[in-house]
Amino acid sequence: MSQSVESPQGAQGKLESVVKSIRDYGDNPSAFLAVNEGNEHFEGSGQGVITYRRAGGYFIQFGGVFAAKEQQRTLLEEFGRYARSQRRKIVGIQLQQTDVGLFAAAGFTVNQVGSSYSVHLPEFTLRGTKFMKLRNKISRAKRSGLEVRELPYDEDVRNRIGEIDRHWLRSKGKHVKEIEFLVGQVGGPAQEYRRLFVGLIEDRPVAYISYSPAYGSRPGWLHDLSRRLPDVMPGVMEAINAAAIERFTEERAEWLHFGFTPFTGLDLACEVPGNSALTGKFMRLLAEKGGSVYPAATQLAYKEKWGPHSVLPEYLAFQGGASFGAIWQVLRVTKSI
Repeated sequence: MSQSVESPQGAQGKLESVVKSIRDYGDNPSAFLAVNEGNEHFEGSGQGVITYRRAGGYFIQFGGVFAAKEQQRTLLEEFGRYARSQRRKIVGIQLQQTDVGLFAAAGFTVNQVGSSYSVHLPEFTLRGTKFMKLRNKISRAKRSGLEVRELPYDEDVRNRIGEIDRHWLRSKGKHVKEIEFLVGQVGGPAQEYRRLFVGLIEDRPVAYISYSPAYGSRPGWLHDLSRRLPDVMPGVMEAINAAAIERFTEERAEWLHFGFTPFTGLDLACEVPGNSALTGKFMRLLAEKGGSVYPAATQLAYKEKWGPHSVLPEYLAFQGGASFGAIWQVLRVTKSI
């Protein structure tokens, strides 16, 4: 019989089980976000896992069904029965093109919600006029005394990173919430799988980027959580990422994924039969005027400056048809509003 299991902090066995499902079956470059603290995990009668959070009358399900292809339909059906027993509907977020057929066949209404961006490291170079501005920003940051190191997440680093987080959040305004669910975390039981690159000036951390492992057909690393002190000079984040790219390339990693950005790369050609026309219009409206909901334009500008080799659509799926209430709960559970 299927069951829902909430992932408790410090439950190493549960964490390892979820990571194994991601490693074995997760073709979504952002799949590692499934291990975020606060997520719940559904395990059915076979192998594999579905990750979700509760919001209103919905289960907001993340990243597809992490199971062998021949078991995905069964696991999704079992999750659907569990949702009905809880009097909730399912909304899938950040689904890949390979997930669309599975969800559409199960009766979901599927719409594009944004795109993900990736760099193929064996092809990547910062040489050439295309990257001149980026090279100049990195050079200025280095001349100001910036040093980039990969550091272990020990108690001292945790405290100093926490100081960056506090200043960063305070600079956004007192009413701004920290976005959750579709972005990663630093610390907690899953930290051993992540890597942390820190920018320091006079041995003081001023910025950092956390990278999470990516598995599947495009293995490598996910450029995940990134923060900096508000008064730090331009180019610091770029310099940190360039140093990480150099390290990953030396290690023969294949891909650096910049992850999902909602409301970007929307294309009618990427929509699937049976999509909600009204939802599509709403997504395009958010793409044009939704800066107060999510900083998509700023994120897109940062990702595009690295010249991504792959830009792929990602999808939102509604059980029982699209509705504004379902979209509202997605925005709510991610703390975008």
